[in-house]
Amino acid sequence: MSRKHPIISITGSSGAGTTSVKRTFEQIFHREKVNAVYIEGDAFHRYDRAEMRVQMSREAERGNKHFSHFSPQTNLFEELEQAFREYGETGTAVTRHYVHDNQEAALHGATPGTFTPWKRLPENSDLLFYEGLHGAVVTDKVNVARYADLKIGVVPVINLEWIQKLHRDRSARGYSTEAVADTILRRMPDYIHYICPQFTETDINFQRVPTVDTSNPFIARWIPTPDESMVVIRFKNPRGIDFPYLLSMLPNSFMSRANSIVCHGSKLDLAMQLILTPLIMQLMERKRSLK
Repeated sequence: MSRKHPIISITGSSGAGTTSVKRTFEQIFHREKVNAVYIEGDAFHRYDRAEMRVQMSREAERGNKHFSHFSPQTNLFEELEQAFREYGETGTAVTRHYVHDNQEAALHGATPGTFTPWKRLPENSDLLFYEGLHGAVVTDKVNVARYADLKIGVVPVINLEWIQKLHRDRSARGYSTEAVADTILRRMPDYIHYICPQFTETDINFQRVPTVDTSNPFIARWIPTPDESMVVIRFKNPRGIDFPYLLSMLPNSFMSRANSIVCHGSKLDLAMQLILTPLIMQLMERKRSLK
């Protein structure tokens, strides 16, 4: 970890809501005048969209039914670790963009489903912000988690995650329920081995829990709304957290354990603002104290 060049890492599985969390951080950065640079997890996939399809076909022919975007085989973990380490040491690093759609294609001048060229991040930033699948990944070869100063996990309970994926893939991508179920099954071993363990490494986890019946996600007609949800907020190290203040500011919230607060789903953004703003300012004060 670096006092001079801090790193904030947001880790979540696909469809977990990390993008909305990123917007919350951007609001905090804007309000507090923090100059952040960004790394997207997609940038460190090993294959572009067309290459991934080819690799999946080859692996299927070999009998591998569990080839997914979650694994070391399909990601550049060493390069991601190098980017974190280099930023902590120098305040800059090399990254790129994965172009998702036509709107991003127009912005970056590249074809959807491909990567932009590798490029060095601007210098003189206040901190690095990562959002993606592997911001706290640890394997027998890499340890990305050790380089991040603040690690946030964002994850819904598993049935809610499946409902979100089913709705997104069917409505936005035209997949059938059966095709999405096959994708979930294909990813499951890598999800267990490379996604779940990261939430033990994170400093704070935000987990959305529905309060409506999600027992069969494959027939759910809509995604539970924030008003139909609660959020469990777990602090790895609760020392220094002002729980009485948080409880007073989050209506009807309560502590379920000595390191956990439960609040209404509609208060997730407020909870993040209250919890994360002081932590970000601590990183900034620690950075400025070195000057």
